Amino acid sequence: MSASPYDHARTTGAVLAGTATDWAAQVTSVAIVELDDAGVVRSWNPGAERLKRYPADEVIGTSFSRFYRREDRERGRPARLLAAARTDGSVEDTGWRLRGDGTLFWAHVLITAVRDDDGEPAGFVKIVRDLSEAKRLDDEKDGFLRAFAHDLLSPITALRGYVDLLEDEIPEAQSGLLQHVSRVTDHIIAMAAELSAHVRGTDGDESEETDLLTLAREAAELVLPGDVNERVDVRGAGRAHVSTDRALLRRALANVIDNAAKYSEDTIVVSVSEEPDAAVVTVADSGRGIDSDDLASIFEPYHRGRLSDPGDGGTGVGLASVRDIARRLGGEASIESIRGTGTTVTLRLPPSQ
Repeated sequence: MSASPYDHARTTGAVLAGTATDWAAQVTSVAIVELDDAGVVRSWNPGAERLKRYPADEVIGTSFSRFYRREDRERGRPARLLAAARTDGSVEDTGWRLRGDGTLFWAHVLITAVRDDDGEPAGFVKIVRDLSEAKRLDDEKDGFLRAFAHDLLSPITALRGYVDLLEDEIPEAQSGLLQHVSRVTDHIIAMAAELSAHVRGTDGDESEETDLLTLAREAAELVLPGDVNERVDVRGAGRAHVSTDRALLRRALANVIDNAAKYSEDTIVVSVSEEPDAAVVTVADSGRGIDSDDLASIFEPYHRGRLSDPGDGGTGVGLASVRDIARRLGGEASIESIRGTGTTVTLRLPPSQ
């Protein structure tokens, strides 16, 4: 398949006036605009006329800054983009742009600097794509998630209240089960609050001093309430501490332990240790393992190894979430596995200072 004009400009950056005109004139799906070194429009292809709704004779000879909102011009955004393209060879930017009729569209812009035969700056080629529909869909998704997170918190919070009322009503012999329900409810509330903060764009620092041994036991109890003591062996020499988001890290550990329980039947060993530059948690099982050909991509979203089975109930999201959480917390996740022998997942986290 031949490269698009967009890819051509990205990879070569060597499109000069007179050479761009022929193929640019045939392109209507994207705007292809040549600028001089000061950002004045030199050429205007049919795609630019369709997308930006300016006729060529109106825009050629004027500054490309006219396509930006007033607040962006006042902040010097057009000039900064040209400066970045001069320095780095090219620059990409996504944001609102103005059409000739005054309407806005959501644009992805690639600006590539070009030079003449003597290596002197000769201007820029700017390629613009309209991503308005993709942004509309993203905004709709964010709106749904925002409403869902809000509505989810109400019944879960009510459930937490009912659990509190029951604590004084049930026999002491059953109090352990109620405590487990309470912990799970708190975990779901924390997850719903995280989702709500994420879609509002207000993710904050929820770090607190955390004992990893205690957190590992809590994570195991979330996913293996009935047989956690028989299935999970939590070990640690000393008390490894980290300053971290407890709810987030507990979710990652719960995912790893849940995976180990799905793919093995023997004891799952959770080990906590301290190293000079990291606090380390490993989750090891002696299950079916992962094929060596799958290890390089096993953390990718929706990737399930060839040894997985539809009856396992997995979706291929869990390990991807674990790696994402580890990185958000300033650490890293890794995995070792031997087919038919077992799997060990390791989380390395910055230690408390």
